[in-house]
Amino acid sequence: MAEQGKMVTFPANGGTVDAYVAEPASPGPHRGVVVVQEWWGLEEHIKDVARRFAAEGFVAVAPDHYHGKIAEEPNEAMKLRMQLNEETAVAEMRGAVDYLKRRGDVQGIGIVGFCMGGWLSFLAATRIPDLGAAVVFYGRAPEQTELAKVVCPVLGLYAEDDPNITPNVPAVSAAMAAAGKQFTYHIYPGTKHAFFNDRRPEIYNADAARDAWKWTLRFFRQNLGG
Repeated sequence: MAEQGKMVTFPANGGTVDAYVAEPASPGPHRGVVVVQEWWGLEEHIKDVARRFAAEGFVAVAPDHYHGKIAEEPNEAMKLRMQLNEETAVAEMRGAVDYLKRRGDVQGIGIVGFCMGGWLSFLAATRIPDLGAAVVFYGRAPEQTELAKVVCPVLGLYAEDDPNITPNVPAVSAAMAAAGKQFTYHIYPGTKHAFFNDRRPEIYNADAARDAWKWTLRFFRQNLGG
């Protein structure tokens, strides 16, 4: 049974960043995973995802890229998203990876993100060489010129009804293949963007979420060793 999560602080980007950490109750070694927030912020859904990973034997760390701010409605979320600095976010994700490396009970580190965090997790896969796998939930890809820099296998999980993201996936797949990179993806029929978020009943799809979770765990276990 996983321990209750807790907030920690670690160095990042020349300063510090707060993060939510959930860890298994059993001793390690464990696989580690960085969990990257949606555009709402480090809210309860993301914390719950971290606890789910801990229950599956992962040490999960979710950095707070909004530094204490949580959006309650889309306009506020958009403003916070627009204020996010890409390089700062990458540095904070790198800080989360370094936190996992310093623990001593983690062997193999992956990253997973949702919506905005899906984009950030894909971006991290081009910038952070310590990553062994990346999972992208309905997030856009980096520019195609950046895809040759991807350092690890990537799994993409997408909604069929997501016109800003999903139509671009085949081109991303082709570009990844041309660059010699491993990219696997699934598009879930009848689903909308953010189908994994069970705190949004108007778009949550239990069957797709359950299947995507199985794929995510399998992908990490296959690529992170242990």
